[in-house]
Amino acid sequence: MELLLLCVIIFLLNVSDFSSAITYNKDDLVRSTHSVCYSYSHASSPCAKPVTLYSVQIPSAVFRLGEKIQCFFQSESVFTAKEFLSIFTSGGLAPSLGIINSTYSGIFHFNLTLFSDRVYWLINIPREYITKNTDVAAVEEWLVRITLQHGLNIYTTEGTLLDSVREPILQWHLGSVMTKNDVRKLYPHVVDLTVTKCPCANDVALLGFILNATLDGVYIGLSFSGFWNYDDTTWYNLTDMIYSQVGEEHTELSVVDMVLTNHFLVILTSLGLFISGDLRYPSSSVLTFSRADFCGFERVDYVKGKLWYNERCFANREHFEVDYVTITFERNRTLSEASSCFYSKEPFLEWLPCLPHISKGAKTIPSTVITFLVDQEHSSGIYLFQNQKQTSASVCLLKNSKLESKQRFPLFLFPSSFSSPVGMVFHPRSHFLYAYGNQVWLSIDGGNTFDFLADFHDDIIKNTYHSFYTSDIAFVSQSGNVYLTKAGLEQYSKIGSISDKIFTLYYDHMGFIHKLTPDRFEAGGSLAAFGNFRGIFGQAPDMGFETALAPQHITLNEMIFYAYVPANEPKDSIHTKQFNNIHFGKEIHSRKTGTAYIREILQHNRPEGFLSSVIAEVIDPFGIEEASESSCLSSSLSINQSGHFSYKLTLQLQTPGIISSFQDSDIEKTVVIPGYSSFLITSILDDKNALAIATMPERVPTNRVFPKDSWFLYNFGQKNGRTWKIHSKPCNYWFQQHDDSLSLNVLKYIDLGKSHTFKVKLIPHTKGIQILEAPLLTVIVGSPTLLEVKAEGAFDDTDSYTLEISAASKGLRQGSTSLALIARGASTECFVTTMVPILKSSCSYLKSMHHVPSTSITLEHWISGIHKDKQGFNQIKTLPVNYRPPSNMGIAIPLTDNFYHADPSKPIPRNLFPKSKKSGKFKQCANVSTREECNCTQDQKLSHAVAFSDCREKVPRFKFPVTQYPISLEIHSEDGRIPLESPYLVTVTEVNERRNWKLKHTVPETVRKLKFYLEPILHAQVYNPSGLNLSIKGSELFHFRVSVVPGVTFCNLVEEFQIYVDEAPLPFPGHTLIAVAAAVMLGGLIFITFMFQLRNIHPWNVFRRLFRRNKVNFSNFNTNQPTH
Repeated sequence: MELLLLCVIIFLLNVSDFSSAITYNKDDLVRSTHSVCYSYSHASSPCAKPVTLYSVQIPSAVFRLGEKIQCFFQSESVFTAKEFLSIFTSGGLAPSLGIINSTYSGIFHFNLTLFSDRVYWLINIPREYITKNTDVAAVEEWLVRITLQHGLNIYTTEGTLLDSVREPILQWHLGSVMTKNDVRKLYPHVVDLTVTKCPCANDVALLGFILNATLDGVYIGLSFSGFWNYDDTTWYNLTDMIYSQVGEEHTELSVVDMVLTNHFLVILTSLGLFISGDLRYPSSSVLTFSRADFCGFERVDYVKGKLWYNERCFANREHFEVDYVTITFERNRTLSEASSCFYSKEPFLEWLPCLPHISKGAKTIPSTVITFLVDQEHSSGIYLFQNQKQTSASVCLLKNSKLESKQRFPLFLFPSSFSSPVGMVFHPRSHFLYAYGNQVWLSIDGGNTFDFLADFHDDIIKNTYHSFYTSDIAFVSQSGNVYLTKAGLEQYSKIGSISDKIFTLYYDHMGFIHKLTPDRFEAGGSLAAFGNFRGIFGQAPDMGFETALAPQHITLNEMIFYAYVPANEPKDSIHTKQFNNIHFGKEIHSRKTGTAYIREILQHNRPEGFLSSVIAEVIDPFGIEEASESSCLSSSLSINQSGHFSYKLTLQLQTPGIISSFQDSDIEKTVVIPGYSSFLITSILDDKNALAIATMPERVPTNRVFPKDSWFLYNFGQKNGRTWKIHSKPCNYWFQQHDDSLSLNVLKYIDLGKSHTFKVKLIPHTKGIQILEAPLLTVIVGSPTLLEVKAEGAFDDTDSYTLEISAASKGLRQGSTSLALIARGASTECFVTTMVPILKSSCSYLKSMHHVPSTSITLEHWISGIHKDKQGFNQIKTLPVNYRPPSNMGIAIPLTDNFYHADPSKPIPRNLFPKSKKSGKFKQCANVSTREECNCTQDQKLSHAVAFSDCREKVPRFKFPVTQYPISLEIHSEDGRIPLESPYLVTVTEVNERRNWKLKHTVPETVRKLKFYLEPILHAQVYNPSGLNLSIKGSELFHFRVSVVPGVTFCNLVEEFQIYVDEAPLPFPGHTLIAVAAAVMLGGLIFITFMFQLRNIHPWNVFRRLFRRNKVNFSNFNTNQPTH
C-alpha cells in the first residue's frame, strides 16, 4: 500500500512574468497555469496509458503519496516543447517542486540533464524524504507548488499531495460498495444533499443523499480528490449497518446530516445519531458504528435535527486539542427531557445537555437553542438563542469539558430585524464567528459582540460554505442566490444564483468551489474559470438595483451618489431602492463611460426622496450627456422652488432657431452645477419646465440663471433601461510574504521564553485610487491572553505597507490562538485578503534534543559494522544476540529487563542464575518466534531509544577506560540547531541501573542555586549541560538517558545514547589477597600465643636469658684480647 517514489514530469510552453518573492493576487497564473497532470498507479510505467486524467490543470489534481504523477505544460507540438526545453536547459534552468504545509516546506529540484528521447524533465522523490511516518492519523494535506526556477515566479502552478497511507477515513470501507447503476436508481428519491470534509485534508470528503419517504437507506459517497470527477467517487450503502443497531422494523431511514471530525465520523439519520469507531485504529475492513441514545426524541425530531462542528485540524495533536460535536433539535425541551441540545467531545460516548442549569425560582423567558458551538481558543461554549421577542447570543465558560452556569460575557441582543436566525458557524481554523439567517453578523471576540455584515430581508441564508485556504465564505439563500465574502472582511458580493432544486456547494483543499448535484459535479468549464467561481456562476452579476442615481460632486475626484426612492414606493419594497452593505467597496460603472469606487455607505432620512447614498472616488471620469442626446443643454437654466421638497427647472433659449426643450427621456437624469446642489429630474411639466428634487437643499441656487455650458446632465436613470451597474472591484492589493514559510496558513510554535517574528507586505495595485495614510492591515488576535503580540506597520516611498508582527510567550499556559491579518480595503475578487496564522503556546513536534557523538560514523559504516580509527580500532560493536548488560552483581548476572539485538528463536545467554531468569522482557519482539517477525526498521535498528532496544544491533565502541568523554547536546527545531546551554539543566541516568560511571560539570553560582533547589524536588542529581564530561570505569554496554529539567520549556526533551566499553583488563583481586593474608597472620599469632600460655611456656623469659648469656660472652671476649 505504501509507495516509494513520487515521479513528476513537466513540459513547457511559454514564459510568464517572474519575481523574486512570493506575491499573491498578482495574477491568475498562480492557480491557472496551462498544464496537464496524469496520475499513474505504482505498477504503471511513465509511458503507459494514464490511469486517471484528473483535469487540464494542476489545481484539479490530488497527488497521492503512492502514485506516479506526470505533469506537463500544454504545447502545440512536441517540436515546440523540445525547443523550449533546450533553451531553458542551456540557460541552467530546471523546474523545482515545493511541498508545503503549515509547518513544513521542502524544495526538490528536477534533473537538469535531458535525454534525447524525452521532452520533459524528470524527478524521483522517495517517500521518506517527505515523511517517514506511516501510522494512521490526522495528517495535513500538502500543497504542491511547481515553478520553472525556485524563487522565480515563472510557470508557477499548484496542486495538492495527499498521504493516502495515513488518512484515517481512507483506511476503511464504510459499507457495501455500490455500482453506478445502484446509485442512479437513487436519484428520483433524493430531496437534498449534505457534505462534510476532513478537517486536515479538505480533498477527502463525504456526500450523503437525503431521501424522501419512498425509499429507505443510508447512502454516502467518498471522494479523495475533491469531487472533481463524479466517477472517482466511491459510493457506499450503510443501510444494513444502521438497521443492525435499530432493528429492521423501522422505516423511512435516511441521512439527515454528517460531520467528519479528525478521528470520527458522526452521522445523523432519521432513526438516530450514529458514531463510528476511532478511524485511526482499523480493526476490520468495514467501519462499525454505535448509536447514541437521547431519551424522549423520536423520528420526527431527528429529521429536524442539526449537527454543529467547529472545524479545526489536529495534525500533530496537542493534549489540549479535542473535537466537540453538538446536536440540536428544532423544539423546546419538555419536563421529562434534559435538553433539546446536546454536546459531546471525542470519542462521543457521553452526550451532555447544552443548556446550563437554571436555579429554582429564576425567571427566564423560554428560548430555543438555534446553535451551540464550543470555542477551543477561549474554552467556552457559545449559544445562539431565539424566543418570541428577540434573538440573542450567550457565552458560558467551559471547564474540564463541562459547562458552567457563569457567563463569560453579558448577553448580546441582536436587533429585532434579525428575526429568522438559522445558525452560527466558525470559519475553519480561525476565531471568526458568523451568525446567519435573514441577516449575517460577525464576531471577532468570541461572541462578546457582533458586527452587522448583511441584511437579506426575506431571502434567508440557509447554508454557509468555507475554504480555510483562500478564506472564502459562500452564503447560499433559500432562493438560490449565492454571496461571497472573505474571512474577517466587512464587505461581501453576490456571485450568482443556482437554479438547481437539489444541490450543495463544497470547497476543496485548494479553495476551488464545486457545485454538487445527485448526478453530476461542476467545478468550472474553462481554463479562465479556474481559481474563482466563474465556472459555476458565469459572468459576474450586476449588484445594482432598479432606481435612479443622482450624482453630486464634492471635489474633482470625489462624488456622492444618491439613490432615488419615489414618494409612492410601498414600505415593504423601499429597501430594494437603497444602497446597503453589499455595495461597500464596489465600483459604479456608467453605461456611457466612467467608474467610481464606493468608499462609504450612508443611510439617512433627508433630503426627501433620497434615503441612502454612497461616497465614491472617481477612477475614470463619467461621461456627460451631449446636446444631441438632450436638447435642453442648449439653453440657459433657472431654478425656483416649487413646493416643500421639489424645484422647478426652467429653460431659457439663448440662441434663436435652435430647438431646446425637456423631453420624456430626460426624466431621471441629473442636472449638475459645479459648486451647487445637483437636481434629479422627476417629471416634465412642458417643453420648458421640469420638476426635480435636490441632493443638497441647503445649496440650491435660487433666482439665478445658469447659461449653457455651465451646467451639465448625467444619465444614471433606469426608465429606459438602467444606465449604471455595480460590480466588484478588481483585486487592488498584492500580498507578499517575507516569512521563510511558503504557506498561507502557517502554524508556529512558541515555547517558553521564546518569540517569533514574521513580516508581510501589502502592495497597492490601484488605478486612480487615493491611498489613505492609514494602516492597510488590521491585526486581530483570537486569544489575547495567551501570547503577547505586537505589531508595527509603516509605509514606504511606493505606498506599500509593511507589517512586522512579533508574538512572545506570556506564561506557563499552553494553548493555541489564531492571528488574523486582514486587508480591510481589499476586494473580494482577490485570491488573498486574509491571512490566518496559527500560534501555539506549546512545544513544537519538530523540536527535539540530540546527542552529538565525539566521532561521526556514516550510515554505510553503521550498516557494515566497521569503522576504524587511525590505530585500526573498530569503533562499532555488534552486540551478541539477546544481549543484556552486566549488573552490579557481576557480568554473568544481568538484571535488566532490556534485551538488545533480540531474537526469540535463539537462546538467551547469561541466564543461569534465578534473578537473571526472572528479568529480561521483549518489547518489539514480544509474542513472536523469529527476529524477522519483530519487523524492525532500519531506523529502529540504529535508534538509541530504550523502546527499540530489541532492534538495536550495533553500538559505539570505546577502549577502556573512558575518561572525560564530552556529552555534547543540541536542540533541533524548525529554527535550526542550537547547543544545549543554561538556563537548561539536565538529569542523567543509566537505564540499566549500572554504576562505575561519574559526571563532571561546571557549576556557576546561578546554576548552583537552581541545583540545590531542584534536586530535592526531582530526587535526582541536576547537571549543567555546558562542559558536561563522562568517565566510565566499568566494561561492556552503558545506556544513558539525558532529560531536560521541566520549567524552561514546554517540551519533554529526552535523549539517549550508548557506549560500549571494550578491552577492559582482567580484574586483579589485590585487596582480597592482602585482607586474607593479614587475617591468616593475625589468627596464627593469636593461636601461637594461646598455645604458649596453655603449655606454660614464657618465650620472653627464654629470650631474656639468652640475651644475658650473649652479653656475658661478649664481655669475656673483650677481656681476653692479646696485647701487641
